[in-house]
Amino acid sequence: MQGDSADFTTRPLPTAPGPARPGGDPPPTPPAALPRRAAGVLLGCATALLGLLYFAVVGTLLGPLLLWPRTRRHALAVLTAGARRLTRLEHRRRSAFFGDGFPDRPVPDHRILRYLATRTYAGLLTAVVLGLLGFGAVLAGLLVAALARGTLDWRELLTQALLGGVLLFLDVQGLVSLEAFDARLAREYFGPSERELMQRRIDELATSRAAVLQAVDTERRRIERDLHDGVQQRLVALAMLLGRARRARRGRTPEQADSLLEQAHRESQDVLTELREVAWRVYPTALDNLGLKEALAGVSERCDIPVRMDFALAGPLPASVETAAYFVVSEAVTNAAKHSAATEILVSVRAHGPVLVVRIEDDGVGGAHPTGSGLTGLHSRVGALDGRLHVHSPTGGPTTITAELPCG
Repeated sequence: MQGDSADFTTRPLPTAPGPARPGGDPPPTPPAALPRRAAGVLLGCATALLGLLYFAVVGTLLGPLLLWPRTRRHALAVLTAGARRLTRLEHRRRSAFFGDGFPDRPVPDHRILRYLATRTYAGLLTAVVLGLLGFGAVLAGLLVAALARGTLDWRELLTQALLGGVLLFLDVQGLVSLEAFDARLAREYFGPSERELMQRRIDELATSRAAVLQAVDTERRRIERDLHDGVQQRLVALAMLLGRARRARRGRTPEQADSLLEQAHRESQDVLTELREVAWRVYPTALDNLGLKEALAGVSERCDIPVRMDFALAGPLPASVETAAYFVVSEAVTNAAKHSAATEILVSVRAHGPVLVVRIEDDGVGGAHPTGSGLTGLHSRVGALDGRLHVHSPTGGPTTITAELPCG
């Protein structure tokens, strides 16, 4: 159950997909065009050369100080300060030429040095591949000139063309791989880009919407089943009792009629009780009238197992959070009463900063499956509020269900 930071300046991250509104956050930067990305790759070779010179010159000068324990910390701070400036240059290159808008995230000193060293190596390797590509272009020009002069026969032409094609493929493939490595390296050290965060958020919302629709359909089927198998059957029995009582009155057997009317009265009370239970499972009016604490007290009163309540909230909660918390407790307590063979249930409702933590623990036999129908519905209900539901139910117990619901 439950360094120092880089001072990069980046655009604020949008909170929802869609075009920017007047005065609102800008949309994510679109992908850069191929010529612009090519310019960014060439500039990356130059910045890698700067990194190599920095490590060669400054690293050599600070080498003795880095080896001496008394001066190591200060020398490392000086080395890191310069590396941070070069890293900031790499950050701007990714933003300007590749359209990466990274959120502002602190990067520790040791990660700064590691990133710059790795980026320098990758940039120099890219420069080597570009050099081989340029050398191949020169050889291709010489081959075309020889072909124009007629000093090259077709077998030499075929051999040179085949070899050049293979080398061109390897060069291009190497450039693509190195560019992808550079992008992955930037994401690892600077954090996911705005576009990636937005796509991730869209995927989460799509999944959450589908889960909510499925949970609503499941809830509707459960209500229909409760009404059909419970209330409707009791109403049919009540109608039959009243019919028999009326016939008994006509047959002048008042004692039998009185007995049947008494049975009908008891049946009507049972029908009202069951209707009240169904209504509470649909939506408890006590949430609106009395608040979450009293609504949960009603859950405790209706449970056959003793329920201890630890309710510690200082202020009001959003209505959607109260509703989700109520149904988490109600469903968990109902499941425990039906399936766990527990003798006691503990319910804790507490606020930890901007998050409401609802915890239900029973001392039953455990073995609750997180993908069961009831718990799946709770996952969907909690996920719709960007919350998290944790289920810990080893065989033999105890079972603990924890819901974390953001209140902001």
